[in-house]
Amino acid sequence: MNLRTATRGCFVSGTDTEVGKTCISAALLHRVASHGQRAAGFKPVAAGTVVVDGRRVNEDVQALRQAGSMPLSDAEVGPFQFDAACAPHVAAALEGRAIDRVAILTAGRRLLARCDFLVVEGVGGFCVPLGADWDSSHIACGLGLPVVLVVGLRLGCLNHALLTVEAILARRLQLAGWVGNTIDPQMPYRAETIQTLEHELGRRRRVPCLGIVPWLDRPDPASVAAHLGDTALQTAFGLAQTPSSPPVPARAR
Repeated sequence: MNLRTATRGCFVSGTDTEVGKTCISAALLHRVASHGQRAAGFKPVAAGTVVVDGRRVNEDVQALRQAGSMPLSDAEVGPFQFDAACAPHVAAALEGRAIDRVAILTAGRRLLARCDFLVVEGVGGFCVPLGADWDSSHIACGLGLPVVLVVGLRLGCLNHALLTVEAILARRLQLAGWVGNTIDPQMPYRAETIQTLEHELGRRRRVPCLGIVPWLDRPDPASVAAHLGDTALQTAFGLAQTPSSPPVPARAR
């Protein structure tokens, strides 16, 4: 299926912070770009920077920029970046700045008009405060893209996943599917947890699994993409199989 006639993007959310949203977002961008499509990543709010070659950069913004197939600036991929690695509204206050919802939605819609497929990565979980009267779920609602939920496979993820799904559906957003991402390589009863997620999300709520990513030593976009389901992505977004090498063993963030 040509992406021009399919869904033109997705909003990647997570069950919590540090569950692998960036890895999955970059893998989706790789899948699109590998077929010659114009893939663009968008991380509207990012907190936490490091110094690279004398300038401060956000690693998530850099990862999405590199995984895409369009020449975009840091500001286009990440319009609101803050130095402190903390809650975004706190990081913004520390710099005397405000996170502008209208500016974010305007920037996102501009990218949608320029690319074939836009991958928008949320911040933290699904409902992270960004201002006095709004949160990150308003970005998903404002752009109106199908949501991909990244479930960080660790103790407690069942409750986190089910609560997040309820929040997404309560806002009448389309939930395109979920991805299980292994963030604890020593997780006890991992198989049983995945089985429960498949029952609760797949059979009970009709939310398909788009892939289960193991712990990878090198979680680069191609290696992560190899663990995403071709049929599920084709059904959800028209994303055909990635012509890549076999997956490498062990670790995804």
